[in-house]
Order: sequence, then structure tokens, then C-alpha cells
Amino acid sequence: MIEVKDLHKSFGEVRAVNGVSFAARDGEITGLLGPNGAGKTTTLRMLYTLMTPDAGQVLVDGHDATADPSAVRRRLGVLPDARGLYKRLTASENIDYFGRLHGMPEALLRDRREALIDALEMRDIATRRTEGFSQGQRVKTAIARALVHDPRNVLLDEPTNGLDVMATRAMRHFMRQLRDEGRCVLFSSHIMQEVAALCDRIVVIAHGRVVADETPDALLAQTGEPTLEDAFVKIIGTDEGLAA
Repeated sequence: MIEVKDLHKSFGEVRAVNGVSFAARDGEITGLLGPNGAGKTTTLRMLYTLMTPDAGQVLVDGHDATADPSAVRRRLGVLPDARGLYKRLTASENIDYFGRLHGMPEALLRDRREALIDALEMRDIATRRTEGFSQGQRVKTAIARALVHDPRNVLLDEPTNGLDVMATRAMRHFMRQLRDEGRCVLFSSHIMQEVAALCDRIVVIAHGRVVADETPDALLAQTGEPTLEDAFVKIIGTDEGLAA
């Protein structure tokens, strides 16, 4: 479970995050939405300990991200906005490298790597260098790398960005599988069809604050709109949200 309590972060005079609070629960997929500049990416970076908040608290399975970042990292699997693969390594070698950074025993690492390669249907690329991979192949490798240490909490930043239809369908299936295993899945997306298909709960951030935290059905009922896209635009109060 991920708990965010009154989170603040400023850059000079700019308040990027101004009192964000929400919870992403085990066995659920939580969508984190917001227009460009809303504070969504900054919030995610504080969640996975890349940034330190000015005030407030991030708890992952009860561990404080500021007081004990190492414990939090062990419990998180992160797909960041920049995939960051090592191009001279094969897909398997990229996965192994991150497993060793987490201190995994070699036998366990081998078993987890092979299980993820099968689950993500990447057997045909496992021994290929990642240089020249398609977007879908890069995303699959980055997700396998993020999950190799078997984290209970998964953060995915735009996981289907640039994927074709079949790869997107496969990614949605995999995210549901993670949820059904009882994991906490938090993902950001600007594709409303994807949000509608996947999310058990939706958190909307605008101007550095949470402006909605509801189930999809409750969000539609609250706004009186027929679609999540219309509800999102109404909540943030501007058509600029469509480009988020």
C-alpha cells in the first residue's frame, strides 16, 4: 500500500506539489491523472525516492520514503517516464543487472527472470541487445527489470506510451494480473480509454493539489458527465487537460 500525506515540493517560487494526499491500495489499480504542469510527475518522483519532499510524508507498506528510502525501494517496482535501458546489454542482462543491485541470490534471480520473460512474452528478444528494440520491446524489458525483485507495489509512468494495439492489450492484461495477485498498482496515463478499462480508483491532480479521488463510477456521478474524458475536463476546468 502507498500512502501520500500532505506532500509539498517547490522549485524556487513555483509550488509544483502543494498538499497532495491520497492512498493507493493493495489489490487495486489506481490511476494518477493530471494536465501538464499539474505536479503529477513530481509527485511520482517523490514516491520512488528520486526527489525528497519539502514537507509531508510518503509511506510504502508503512515505511517512510524520507527516513528509510532503501526499504521503500525494495518494496517498489518502478517504470519511469525515461525507460533507461543499457543498450549494449541484452534484455536478460538488463534484468539480471537490476536483480543484482537488489542483492538477489543468483538462483532466485534466474527463476524470476525466466518467469517474467515468459509472462511478458519476450522469449524471442531475451538474448538480443536492447539497442534497436521497438518501443514495445523496450517497455517490456523495463517492466521485467522493475519487477525482478518481486515488489508488492508497482509504479508505472505512461506504461503504454508509444505501444501498438496488440502491445497495449498485452500490457493491460499484465497490469490486471498484477492487481489480481494482490499488488498495489499505481499508474499515470493521459489515455482515458485506458483509465476506464483498468482503474479501480482515479486520483486527479491539478495545480499541485488533489481535486478528485473517486472510483470511475463515482467520478461520473459526481460530475454528471457521460465519459471519463468529459469528467476529467470538468474537474480540472480547462480543455488543456486533453493534452496532459
